[in-house]
This record gives sequence, structure tokens and C-alpha cells, in this order.
Amino acid sequence: MTLNVTLDPLGAENMRTKSTLSDPEGQWTARLDGTSLQLKNGSQHQPSIQQLITLTIIRYESTEDTDFSSMAPVPLNSTPTQCLNLLPKLSDADADLRYMSLSDLYNLLSAGSPTFLSTEYHTCAKIIDGILQTLDDQNGEVQNQAIKCVGALVLKLPADILAPFVHRVSNLKTNHSVDTSIPTTALRTFITSFPPPLPGLPPPEKTSDAYSAISRVLIPRLLGYIVIPTGIDNLPAPPPGMLEIGSEKGVNSDAVDLLLEIVRCFGPMLRDAEKQALQMTIMAILDDERTGSVVKKKAVVAISILSVYMADTLLKSFVSQVIEGLRSPHLTLPKRRLLLNMVGSLSRSVPQRLGAYLKSLAPLVLDALSEQEYEEAMEHMAEDGDANFETDEVREAALVALEGFLSCCSNDMRPFTNDAINAALRYVNYDPNKAVEEDDEDMDDTQNDEDDDHEDNEKDKLDADDEDFEPEGAFSDDDDTSWKIRRCAAKALYAIVSTRSHGDLLEDGTLYEHIAPALIKRFKEREENVRLEILATLALLIRKTGEAVSLVGNLPVQENGFVADQGPRSRKRRRVDSNADTSESSGAYFSTMGLNSPALSPSPVSGPRADLTRLSPSIVKGVSLLLKQPSIPSKQTAISLLREIVLVQHGGLSDSLNKVLDPLVDVIRSSSHIANGSTSTAVGGTTAASGGILRIEALQLISAICDTHSSRVLAPYIPSIVPGVITAVGDQYYKVSGEALLTLESITKAITPPRAAGTEQQRATFLTSIYDVLTTKATSLDADLEVRQKAIYALGVLLARTSGAKTSKLLGTDNRLRALNILQDRLHNETTRLSAVKGIELVTLSAADQYDLQPVWVREVTLELGAQLRKADRNLRGASLAALRTLVFNSVALENLDDTTVHNLVALLLPLVNAQDLNVLGTALTILNRLVKRSPKHVVDADLIKALCAVVLSPLGGRVFDAFLVLVQAIGVQGIGQALMHGFLQDVGVSGDPAMVGKAIGTLLVAGDSTVGVGLQDFENELRSSRDQRRQCLALSVLGEAGFRLQASSPLQPQTFTSHFHSKSESVPRAAATALGRAGAGNINTYLPVILSNTTKGGNLQYLSLYSIKEILQNAAGSRSDISPYTKQIWDSLLAASRAEDNKTLGAECIGRITIIDPATVLPRLQEYLRDPTPAIRGMTIQAIRFTFADSDEAFDEILRPMLFNMLSMMFNDPTIENRRLALSTLNAAIHHKADIVFPHLSSLIPLVMKDSKIDPDLIREVQMGPFRHKVDDGLELRKSAYETLFSLMENAYTRMNHADLFDRVIAGLADEHEIKMLCNLMLTKLILLDPEETVRRLDPIAEQFRSILSFKLKENSVKQEVEKAAEASKAALKVTVRLHNAFPAASGAGTGVQAQNWKGYWEWLIKEHRAMLTSMENEVKSQAA
Repeated sequence: MTLNVTLDPLGAENMRTKSTLSDPEGQWTARLDGTSLQLKNGSQHQPSIQQLITLTIIRYESTEDTDFSSMAPVPLNSTPTQCLNLLPKLSDADADLRYMSLSDLYNLLSAGSPTFLSTEYHTCAKIIDGILQTLDDQNGEVQNQAIKCVGALVLKLPADILAPFVHRVSNLKTNHSVDTSIPTTALRTFITSFPPPLPGLPPPEKTSDAYSAISRVLIPRLLGYIVIPTGIDNLPAPPPGMLEIGSEKGVNSDAVDLLLEIVRCFGPMLRDAEKQALQMTIMAILDDERTGSVVKKKAVVAISILSVYMADTLLKSFVSQVIEGLRSPHLTLPKRRLLLNMVGSLSRSVPQRLGAYLKSLAPLVLDALSEQEYEEAMEHMAEDGDANFETDEVREAALVALEGFLSCCSNDMRPFTNDAINAALRYVNYDPNKAVEEDDEDMDDTQNDEDDDHEDNEKDKLDADDEDFEPEGAFSDDDDTSWKIRRCAAKALYAIVSTRSHGDLLEDGTLYEHIAPALIKRFKEREENVRLEILATLALLIRKTGEAVSLVGNLPVQENGFVADQGPRSRKRRRVDSNADTSESSGAYFSTMGLNSPALSPSPVSGPRADLTRLSPSIVKGVSLLLKQPSIPSKQTAISLLREIVLVQHGGLSDSLNKVLDPLVDVIRSSSHIANGSTSTAVGGTTAASGGILRIEALQLISAICDTHSSRVLAPYIPSIVPGVITAVGDQYYKVSGEALLTLESITKAITPPRAAGTEQQRATFLTSIYDVLTTKATSLDADLEVRQKAIYALGVLLARTSGAKTSKLLGTDNRLRALNILQDRLHNETTRLSAVKGIELVTLSAADQYDLQPVWVREVTLELGAQLRKADRNLRGASLAALRTLVFNSVALENLDDTTVHNLVALLLPLVNAQDLNVLGTALTILNRLVKRSPKHVVDADLIKALCAVVLSPLGGRVFDAFLVLVQAIGVQGIGQALMHGFLQDVGVSGDPAMVGKAIGTLLVAGDSTVGVGLQDFENELRSSRDQRRQCLALSVLGEAGFRLQASSPLQPQTFTSHFHSKSESVPRAAATALGRAGAGNINTYLPVILSNTTKGGNLQYLSLYSIKEILQNAAGSRSDISPYTKQIWDSLLAASRAEDNKTLGAECIGRITIIDPATVLPRLQEYLRDPTPAIRGMTIQAIRFTFADSDEAFDEILRPMLFNMLSMMFNDPTIENRRLALSTLNAAIHHKADIVFPHLSSLIPLVMKDSKIDPDLIREVQMGPFRHKVDDGLELRKSAYETLFSLMENAYTRMNHADLFDRVIAGLADEHEIKMLCNLMLTKLILLDPEETVRRLDPIAEQFRSILSFKLKENSVKQEVEKAAEASKAALKVTVRLHNAFPAASGAGTGVQAQNWKGYWEWLIKEHRAMLTSMENEVKSQAA
């Protein structure tokens, strides 16, 4: 058989091949011809992948036939003899042969079984001799191959030989090798070859053997003395330690690398004596003046990793030693810098444990940054003329440590906040090389200059600013390292803003009064790295301001009443409720279309946004200068900063557009070749800056300006903006072109009525240009798909904005018709269909007269949209259904539908009339409702009736059922409801829920009147004559609904329902009470007195009367004037009835609803009842207050606002546990429904919630159950409610919470009971997105909790419920673990960082112990993400 292999042509000439092939039937021969390799043998079968084990290419001098039969193939099972046969070749003079022999030896060792050398001591000794010999080889490739063999060999050596092997390698003298680090590299390979020990699990046997060798030989060899006594007398003293400091060169860097590897890989196994000895050695290395800077950095990393495994006593001793060193009067500058580096590194490796020592450490770090030392240094510099390099290094180290404290130990650093801010501000301006201090007049003002009355003066001033800016930007000094200090100071400020802008420093004005002005002043920073940090910090502050503003609902309302969108542009629209009317849907869409010019919202008098408004002119002034600089990263970061200002303030650049827009237009006009030019990695979370991304940022800013500023303000700049954006649309980079199309959408909204920027002629010219480029991109087959989709949608926006007789001249009839045809044509294309549907939706929404839409176009588009409802793409189905809904709600479009189109559309909608997807069902029912009114006879047929009868059998609720009733009512009103009534009575009857079916029949009965074939009397007769409980319930429900809809004209009397209160059935009295309340809501004066009289009779009659009152209060929202005379009587009756335990919850809901009707009277009474001495009364009151939140209006809110906080405070201070649990539920409801009232008081309420989330030992008691004692936690339900409230706070008010405290409670909850544990897992999943930085810092404690969950062992006699809970907890922990790993993959990798050591070990433990479960969970998470 012949096998041909093609080789890489590079270097194929003058090469031979060695093939290690295993074939039982023959030997292989090979011939190399050019780049083709031909392998031959006598066998006729194709070799398998297992047979083609390896193919190695090496240099050779000829291309003649080569017989490899003499080359022994590597067998699948290695033997000691085969290893011995290769050893003589390790001494061959040919380096290639030595290399190949080592390669074969490596393959043998790797393929061999774990025990194939376990008894071959002689063979092992020979192999070790050979490998040690090749470690000292003159050829570097041979040495590298020998090091690989070390890794494979040590896993096969007997345990007794590991220590001698380590001894020989550690004492190896390299006489022939140039590289003296080979022995330590081999030892590092030895260390890393063994599976690392995992906390919480016994180490593998091989790992234990390796640690024994390291402990007995390698650690004494490093230190120069025996740490752990062996118990053997008269042992020779170890040779001088590898870490001993030499007389001239200091400590060996390779030895420090070896130490670092020992600590990283075997840290969990090190004994306390070894940890202490290593710590002392590392400190000695750091103390020695001869130690180089590189070695010291490695030593700092080693001590940081070692600290993770230190016991508390050892860590305390070590930190105390550092503190004493920093307090020493003889402290030198280099020693001070090292100690500061150490504490900074410790803050990242063991932040939770180091926090307790910050009371002593933080002042010492801040002393290095104090004003006194700063002034002394400046005086010294003034005398000598140069800055002290060592002093600058100390300051840099102190600032790095300060940043670590602020980031990782933010809670413990709160007492030092002011000192930290002052220190960072002091050194963010530190620039000793500047002879003259920066002039503050340009950047320090917070007001617009009032003295510049003329444009010429303003222009002169800007020119002067440019002149001031350019020399500093051009300044360069290669010896100047002060920029490192300024960068570290900016990072410290970033940490302060990041960790302290959630309610405290942001709200009290500290960040804007002290930090922001200093950052603005440093816009002239000449070093780009520092400037990027400064801009990123200010951008973060502005972004945090926006988050805080959004929490309190302080959003500006535009002229048409909608709230401006403050987030990034998104194609996704919120789902519209199925039964919303036309005005509701229009409002949602018009908000995305920017119907009117954004109204200038009044600037708040105080608060973060007021501070931002005050500083905005100075920020814009400084940024406008940066936009003129050539640096792409600075431009990009500056543009991002401006965009944050615009989004947070919803404008704010009206007076500064002349400074900003011209540079932005220049940026978007620039050529795409910039993208291949200067690139740099920005800071603060921004992406790599390039020309393409810069243009995208500029386009996004222009879009935000157009969306948030008045068209009157934009009008002067439109002539320059439109051509620039159109140029960007033609860019070859699809992302630039796509973003430019989005910007054209915003421009279109700004220049079309009612906003209408510019004159009518200008608008027509601009819109024609926009139309041309949109149609070109929408129809171009060469354009990227994403670009075409955006162009189609933008074309829909253009058509929508030019609809109506007043705007018909802006686009022209021909252009409009062509654009409509393009949308229709794109609707038939699968790739652009979704965008066309959304564009058509906008067009049909905005059509105002018959000229906007052609009848034929409407009919064809309607049927095509209906055809999309059968597609598999869910997004397309949802968008098509929404477009149809918009179309039928537009009277112009609806009039263009003929009877044939309506009939065909109904046939397309019928498959959606089922309960499988309630969201789709609600919208379909709404569309059918409109069609019934348009052409009832072509809509209502046997198929629709059958579908409606099937739907009513399913459990519907909320707005979907309301939409169903609206459709049924429309059918009845049209006088064609008889067939439907027949279907309800014959096909449905008592098969469905009597309450739902009864409402449907009652609605149709009243709407259709005499046309439905039955009357009210028929159901009264059925109620009296029937003995079937379900028939009675159905009749009661029908009569109750009919009484509600007939209102005062209803002939029904209360006795019709109350007569069934005493039925022996369980369901009939409840149905009668509900029907009584439903009918009473339509005729309060007749029914309510009867119901109230029954509440005084007690027993079941009282309970049923409460149900009736609840139904009346729930459905009588439009009859408050009728209820008002009975308010006091209802209150008294409810209060009396609610004292019974069985009536408490129902009575509380009724009291809550009567409170909504008369809040001025009832709310003060509820507040008084919170002081009632009876716990049950207080509990009922708390529940009543909670029931008021969901359905109340603005008038109620105004009365509630001054009272809610006091009421919540009384609730949380209630001594009864159950009442505190109800208080937490009430706060939870307030967060969702009364956010604007409760959020200003969160700083006082959140600590109360945190307190109730902690385990209270006083609430845990032991209960004797037979021979066993069982612990009962009475505070468990309270903690559950507390964690549920924390979850709501996290989702709705995260920026107002103390992040560190929240993470503490979440991590503690992972060790709590099952329900709390599951909720905390869900919270962690949310926190990955909400606060990735803090999540990374908490990976170590999270890993400890997850390890405990996954290691939990059930008892043998565990019940099924316990087994299921344990499995569910393990699955949840694994899922969150996978999500954390996906979000922060670097934390799980084998890096050199000092953070997340426990997390790395936990991840490795998972891979080893739970690989199958982990793989399954990874696949599940991946599928969910897809």
C-alpha cells in the first residue's frame, strides 16, 4: 500500500522524515520528492489514526530513498528495556540524534503506564543519569527536550527516588551549557508536573510524594537549612541555600522563580513552619540592598501568594512586621517603597483578611502622600532643581497601595475617605518638571464667561486656549517619570468614584465639589496615558450620576408626554400589552420616533445632576480642545465623555454646540484608512481606539445630540452635519456605515415636522439627499446585510416622518411610492424581512390621510405580514403581528382593506387563537376585535367560533382575558353573537372554569341583547332548577357579569345570590359571593347595604361578605362617587371583621382597596393602627398598606409621600417577627410600585433589611422529637423575605446600595438554608452584569461557599426531599460557576496574578472531581445563551 502526504513547502528541500508508525504487517519506507512524502509497505489496508502516531520533520542532506525499518516504532505499551536502549544515543556526537532519542524517550515515558518504572530502580537511575547529562548539553534544543522528559519522568518514578532526583538536579553544575538557569527550570518543571493539591480534598498520592521530596530536599536546598526535622541524627548539613544572598550579585533570580512556583503549586500543603521560614527568607531578600528590582518584584508576588495560605496568627505577625517597618525611624526610601508594594499586593490577594489591619496600615500609606512630605519634596526640588527619583517611586507605590485599599477594602477605608481624596488630588497635579504652575483661569471656571460680549473676543479666547494647550501637549522629557505618579493618582480617584458613588459621596456633593474640578483642570495633561485615565474617571462619574438620576424617576418629560430614552440605542422595543388601545401603542412608538423636540427640562436646584449642569461648560470647553488634537485615543475617550453628558442631562450642549459639532463632523468625514493607523488601548474599560471606532463614537454622539436637543438649536448645524453623515454611510467599514444610518434616523426626526429644523426648502433638500442614500443602500446587493437592514428601517422612519398633507412636499409622491415599493419588495426577501416589517409598522402608524398609503399596497402588505405569522422565526412572527396590530388601529390603513383581504387575514390569524402563547394570543384577539368592527360578517364564522370556544377552556388571566372579553363584546354588539352563544353553551358549558366561561357568556348576553337567542331569565331559571354544582356556579357567574354590565338597569336582586350562601357545596357559596360583588360593582346603592349588613353576622356569612366587598372595591374604580357615602361604614365593618384570624388577610386587602378610594381619611387611621398594642392588628394594617401600592394613582401618592417612610420605620421596628416579615414584603412592593417615594429614604431602610438578613442565634431553638433533638429556626421566614427584598433593591436601586455590604450578605446567604441559597445564586448571576469589578474581587469567598455546597455529603437515611434539594443546590452552584468562568476566564487561568487563588484552585478541583457535571452544565449554559 502507498500513502501520500503533502508537506509544507517551506523547508521541504534538504529534509528527511522519521515516521514512528506501528503496523503489524510490514515495515514502512519513505521517499521525499519536493514537498510530497510517499510512505510504502506491503500491507493493503489504510493505516488508522492510532497507527500514525507522530511525524517529525528534521534537517537532512539528501532526498534519496530512506529505509526506516531499522528505526524502532514506539509501541503502545512502553517497557523499561526500550527506555534503556535509547540511553546510549544520548551520548552521541550528533546533536540531532541526541534530540531524536530524547523525543523517543519522552514518547515512551508519556505512553507508559503509571507503574511501568515503579520497581525498576536501576533503570530509573540510568534514565536520570542520561537526562541530567543532556541537561548540560551544549545544544539548546536538546536541553529543552530534556526538560520535557523531566516532566514525563517524574510522574513514573518511584516515590523513593523523587527526593534523590530533586537533590541531584538542584546540585547540577552546568559545565557545558551557556544557560545557567537550566537546573532551576528543570525543578520548576518537576513542581508543575504533578496535579496541584486542592483545598478541602486529600491530595493525590503522587502529589503527596512530590511534596515530601520538596519538603525534605528542595525547601532546605533553597533556604540552606532544614525546616522540618527528619528525626534522623548525624545528617550532613545542607549546602548553601539557593536563596542565600551572594556577595556581589545578590540573590539568584531563578531561585526566586523556583520559590514562587513552590508557593503557587504546593501552597495548601505547606506546613506553618515552612510558611514562616519562606516568609522570613522573602523578607530577607527584600531587605538586602543588593537585590535587584526584578527579583524584588518577584519576591513581592511570592509573599502575596503565600499570604493566601498563611494562618491568621502568621498573617497577623507578618502584617505587624510590615507595620513596624513602616513606623521605623530609620526607614529608608527603598525599604519604604518595598513595604508599600507589599501592602498594596496584599490588598488584592487577601482583601477580606487585610481589612482588619487598615486602621494601622492606611495612615502609614497616607503619610507617604501627606501634604507635609509633598511640601518638603517640593522645597528640596526647588533647591536641587531635580526631583528625587526614589521619593517618586515611594509615592507611586503608596498610590498603588491606596488604590488597592479603595478598590478591594472599600468599607474599611471609609474612615480615611477625605485623606484618600486629598492625597489623590494632590498628586494628580504633581508635575515637578513644569517651571510655572498651570494657569487656572481656563479650566477652573464653572460658569460661562460673562465678560466676552462679542464673538471676536470669544474667538480670541479660544485661540488663546489652543496656544496654552499646544505647548504642554508638545512637551517631552524622556527622563521624566512623574507621569506614573499622576496616572496612579488618577486610578485612585477612579477607585473612589467606582466604590463610593452609590449614595454617599455622590449625593453629598463631594465628588463634584472636589474631584471633578481637579479632573477637568488636568485635561491639559501632556502624557496620554494619564489623560486617558483622567477622562475615564470623569466619564465614570457622569455615568454614575445618570444611574442615580434614573433611580428617582427624575426623567425629563417631552412635549408629547413621553420620557426620553437615556440608554444606548437599541432595536428592541418593549412588548406592548395586547389590549392596549391606540393611544397607548402610539405613545410607545412615537417615543422611539422622537415626535416632538425634546423640551428643555428644568435644571434641579441640588443633587448630582445640578452639580453636573454647573460643571458642564468647563467640561465641554476642555473636551473641545482635545478634539482638535491628533491623538485618536484621546479623541475617542473625549467623545465618549461628551456622550455621557448628553445622555445623563438629556441635552446640555445647547450653548456649546459651536465648539463640538465642527470637530465631530471632521472626524466622521475622515477616511477609513485611519483605522489602520494609530491604535492604542484605552483605559477605564474602553476598547482599543482606532479610526473606525472613533468615527462610530462620533456618529453616536451626533445621534444623541439630535435626539436630546431642540431642533431650533440644531438648525444652524444641519447643513454641515448631513453631508458628513451621508459620507460616512458610504464607508467601506460596515460598522461605520451602519452607525451612520442610525444617525440619519435621528437627523430625519430632527428636521421633519413637528420638530422641523430649518426652512422648508432646506428640509426638502436634506431629505432628498437622505432619501437617495437610503434607497441606494436598501437596494444594493453589494452592501453588507446589516447595513441594508438598517437602511430599510431608516427608510421606514423617513416615510413615517413625512406622512400627512402638511409634509407631503418634503419627499414627493413619486419618491414616496418608490420607497413604499422598496419596503414591500424587501418584505419578500428572507434576509431583510424583519427590518422591512418594522419599517412598515412605522409607516402604517404614521399614515394620516389617503395619500400616504395606496390601497393595493396596504392589501398586499397586509397579506404578506399575515403570511409571516407561520414562519419559524419567533422574532419575525412577533414583529409581523405587531405591525398588523398597528395597521388595523390606523383608520386610514383599515379603510383600505377590502372584504377579501379581511377574510384572508382572519384565516391567517386563526392558528394563533390558542392558549399556547398568551402574548401572541392577546395581540391576535385585539386585531380580530378591530376587524370585527370593520367587516363583521367576513370575520365571524364557524372556524373563529370554534377557536374562541377552545380558548375559553384554557386558563386565561389578566389582560389576555380582558382582550378576549372585548372581542366577545364586539361580536355581540354587531348582532352576530348567536352562533358564539350556542358554542359557549353547548360546546363549552361546564367543561371550563365557571368563572371565566360565565364572564364570557355574561358579556355576550348583555352586548348582544336579544340577538344571542337566550335571555337573563333563562339563567335565573337554570340557577333555581339545576342541582349540579358546576351548572349553579356557571349560572351565578353569568348573572354576576350581566348585573355588572347592566348596572342600575339590572333586574337582579341581591337575594338571587345570597340565597346560595348556605349551600352545602364548597364552590357554590364562593361563586355566589364573587357574583354578588361583581353585580354590586355595577349597582352599589342596591347591593352594598345588603352586603355590609351581612358582615356583622359572623361565621362563614361574614367571610363571604368580605369576598363580595373585595369584588366591589376591585371593580368599582369608576364609581368612587357612589362608594364615598359608604366609606366609613365599610371601614368599620372591615375593621371589625378583620379581627378574626380567618378573615385577616382578606380583610387587609379590602382595607387596602378602601384606602385607595379615600386615602385622606383612611391613611392616617392606618398609621395610628401601626401603634396598636395587638400584634394581629398591626400585622393586618401592614398588609393593608401593602395592598394599596399596586392600583393607586397620583392623588393617592401625594397623600402617601410624607407618611410612607414613617410607616415603614414603625413596621421594621415592630417586635413581632411575623410583622417584620410583612414589613419586608411591604417594602418590596413599594420598591416596585412606589419607587419615587421610597428611594429617597433607602439610606435609612437598607440597613434595616440587611439586619434582618442575618442569622439571629436567639431565634434558633431546639425541639425534642422522640429520641432526637431538632433545631428550629424561627427567623428563617424573616430572612427569606429580607433576601427577596435585597434582590428587588439590587435590581432597581443597585447604585444606591453599599456594594460591599450587599456582596457580604449574598456570600453569607450561600451558606444559609436552601431557599435563600438558591436566591443568592440568582443574585450572583445578576451581579456579574451589574458589578463585574466587585464580583471579581469576591471570587475567592464565592469559591469557598461553592466548594462546600458541592462537597456536601448526605446522610444514608436522607429522605427524598433532602436529596432533591442537595442536587438542586449543586446544580445551581455549578451554573453560577460556569457563568462566572465565562465572564472572567482570566481568573480561572494559570496566570501570575495574586488575586483569586482560591477560585483557581476551586476551578481545577471542579475539572478533576466533577468534570462530567461541569461539561454538561457548560453545554446547558451555552444553549441558553444561544
